[in-house]
Amino acid sequence: MNILWDFDGTILDTYPVYTKLFRHVLQNRASEKEILAKLKISFSEAFTYYHMTEKEIETFRGLIRAHPADGFRPFPDIEKVLAAADKNVIMTHNNRIDLVRALRRYGLEHYFAEMVTEENGFPRKPDPSSYSYLDQRHGFDLAIGDRLLDIIPAKKLGKKTCLFQNHQPGADFYLDSYDQFFDQVRL
Repeated sequence: MNILWDFDGTILDTYPVYTKLFRHVLQNRASEKEILAKLKISFSEAFTYYHMTEKEIETFRGLIRAHPADGFRPFPDIEKVLAAADKNVIMTHNNRIDLVRALRRYGLEHYFAEMVTEENGFPRKPDPSSYSYLDQRHGFDLAIGDRLLDIIPAKKLGKKTCLFQNHQPGADFYLDSYDQFFDQVRL
């Protein structure tokens, strides 16, 4: 089985750190719960909702880059799923430097045949262009993400989808933890 992965909130648990940093930039004007809900839709949604200035957005992104990679933890049992796949690829709106830094920190980089990031210039999800590119180059059977935004492009290509720690309608499979993967996901 070949798997296309989202990164943030799917492979590494990045949202607790992102939420704290975002709240810091907002000078505590919103609760972490409210911020997390907006970030889980998309960063763009959160930036717009909180009327963030370009300077605030730049500050937030700078704080993420300055944060130690070991602050972002892999989800338990993720490595078992990565190792069992025939091929893994990533499509993320994250930048390559931060992505590779975090994956290397946990020895996960070698599991991925290709990583498409913001630097590749594809339109943002849910546009399927990046997924189509990865499918043509590597073929994938399943897309895993933590937001609907991550699975919509795969659905447009007729692929199976899995939402991680998210039970919004629309996915073929749902996982709350990766120890359930082999019991829940059947292709």
